[in-house]
Amino acid sequence: MGQAAATAKGLGVPNMGLAMIPGHAGIQSPVELRNNVRKVTAQMVIDNLLRSAGEQEWEREPGSRDIVCSGQFDEIQDLFYSKGWSDGSPFVPPTIEKVEAFLRYTDRDSNEVLGVVLPENRAASIWCIAVNGVMAGCKPEYMPILVALVEAMCDPVYGVEHSGNTPGSETLIVLNGPIIKQLGFNYEQGVMRDGFRPNTTVGRFWRLALRNIAGFKLHGTDKGTFGNNFRVVLAENEDALAKISWQPHSADMGFKAGDNTVYITRLTGGTVLPSVTGSTPEEFMPYIADGVAKQNGWEIIFTVGNLGYGTLRPVLILTPILAEAIAKAGWSKDDLKRYLFDHARLPAHRVEDYTERWTNHPIGSLVEHARLGKIPPVFAESEDPNRLVPLVFQPDHFVVLVSGDPLRTNAYTFAHNGFLGFPVARKIQLPKNWIPPAP
Repeated sequence: MGQAAATAKGLGVPNMGLAMIPGHAGIQSPVELRNNVRKVTAQMVIDNLLRSAGEQEWEREPGSRDIVCSGQFDEIQDLFYSKGWSDGSPFVPPTIEKVEAFLRYTDRDSNEVLGVVLPENRAASIWCIAVNGVMAGCKPEYMPILVALVEAMCDPVYGVEHSGNTPGSETLIVLNGPIIKQLGFNYEQGVMRDGFRPNTTVGRFWRLALRNIAGFKLHGTDKGTFGNNFRVVLAENEDALAKISWQPHSADMGFKAGDNTVYITRLTGGTVLPSVTGSTPEEFMPYIADGVAKQNGWEIIFTVGNLGYGTLRPVLILTPILAEAIAKAGWSKDDLKRYLFDHARLPAHRVEDYTERWTNHPIGSLVEHARLGKIPPVFAESEDPNRLVPLVFQPDHFVVLVSGDPLRTNAYTFAHNGFLGFPVARKIQLPKNWIPPAP
């Protein structure tokens, strides 16, 4: 009910009448659910229809350049936390001077609005981006990346409004281009661990932007059941990619190799595939394909379920030495994706269990779904319940990245949150007077 009230306010209807179903509908018997709806929900609907909603006064919020407080460091930390503007960790107080330093790294007007984002229907302005960049501990020269990230956030295809959904999925930011080296991003050992300022602070910026621009806050509009912490930025190892003549991920997304780009995708969880062993892809790829398949469980509903057909985009990250071994055998990145399509599979009966029995996304059967034209024929090549079916509609729905420790034969795979965080990418627009900082 609290989430519904907060969302209604963001949608501009703070007085919307709300009706409650006691408990969780997913674990009630039909008899329990019917009784709850009749005795509680129906009466609340009637009550809401019979009374006037009345007027609602909107709380005044400070303007972009208003000084909201002054004082000692701890006093500012406490005030921001009490207002819900802070994530609870120490932040850099966003003074006018610090914000304006960020604005010098973009040619955009500080009042420009990139979009209006849910759930609170807030304007994502260049000024707000700079404020949250300061708070996150970013350097001013990261500003072009932050702007591109919020442009991606505002893309309706991404679906930022789903950032607080109950699985608690979290966004992965992938960075490509010369800016990786220019700004000192880590793209080797420990690439997904905090410790390098660019990777860490840009990742934290994303969570602060979700809080302060979009309006996602715990016990309010963010209903992640368990939740996850933010992920640091994953920068691709473009030197390793060039060595094996594979295109960077930015080129997979339609940009030119060498463009500075950001890519965002919301992932439910991941696991490492350590100690990959074998001198040829035929020897070690079965292990990797098995790991990719096992990481995907209920997420298969985004491929064959009624939520968003064909919207699953699983991620596989290879260390450079593994990518090199694959390329040495003559495989392209497309060949690798085809292998995953053919071998990272689940038994048909398991897929139907996820949709028909274990979650509330019934499809009847894969064969019937294919007959209706909702999923490709490959999911219904027979009626054998033990037949293996793919995770995605087509091979290029797999996302393959190269990064991490160049001397380790490890891989990492993530499951994806489907259309509730669908991948989008943006080119990073550098200011006309851009001069890369000294390393």
